[in-house]
Amino acid sequence: MKKTFLLSVLLNIFLCSCAGKVDTVYVMSPSMNKLIPNIIITPDNYQKNNEALPVLYLLHGATGDFKSWLSNALGLEDYADQYNMLIVCPDGGYTSWYFDSPVDKSMKYETYISKELVAFVDSKYRTRADKNSRAIAGLSMGGHGALYLAFRHQDVWGACGSMSGGVDIRPFPNNWDIAKRLGTYAEHPDNWEKNTVINLLPLLDGKSLNIIFDCGVDDFFYAVNKKLHQEMLYQRIPHDYIERPGQHDGNYWKNAVKYQLLYFHEFFQQKNMIPLGKEK
Repeated sequence: MKKTFLLSVLLNIFLCSCAGKVDTVYVMSPSMNKLIPNIIITPDNYQKNNEALPVLYLLHGATGDFKSWLSNALGLEDYADQYNMLIVCPDGGYTSWYFDSPVDKSMKYETYISKELVAFVDSKYRTRADKNSRAIAGLSMGGHGALYLAFRHQDVWGACGSMSGGVDIRPFPNNWDIAKRLGTYAEHPDNWEKNTVINLLPLLDGKSLNIIFDCGVDDFFYAVNKKLHQEMLYQRIPHDYIERPGQHDGNYWKNAVKYQLLYFHEFFQQKNMIPLGKEK
């Protein structure tokens, strides 16, 4: 009995110690002529298994950096292990909004993430290098960025998600350095109209992209998320939309990311018939 109990305890300790590996990887961006840091998380069994894996890109919010998701989603490496996927958290600049800025040629984060980083990850890691095995999501500025990049590059990503995203930037002309990326709304209204997510819906055919987004009802971005949901309903664009109690803070994102990770895991399974990840 004692030996059986001891073996059970040791087995539980072993299972609980398994988690994805977290690395900081610097990637050269030719378009911006600089090295950019990224967190890349591989599942615990990545080195032992020759299986090509799907990839989720997670974008941080304004004033954050590539390490932000490690605190906004505690145990992110466990999710990579559980769902058997790579998770990539790029640095998107302090307030880049993930644009290729039309007024600041040194800011080309759309090109970096949608082309340069994706190409790097697919060349250096065992990935399923197609849109049905790639998803992109983010919070706040990163929520805007994820939908913005996915809508504009539907050949790269097959699914996208936003948590508390700034999905319509026009009501916030003086906030978060958006004017530094697009010019002021008064002087460059076309830049704002062409680059706000809600105005990119004509790019969607309702078939090429799986979409999920959510927002807390006490969030300052709640109204624009609700409006995006209603507009997508009107245009008959399939999507998953969730609203729940919550503000624009870490407590909300720690909860929201769990639903989105499951959503993307099921998307990868459906598209590629990927076996379930290890049970916890």
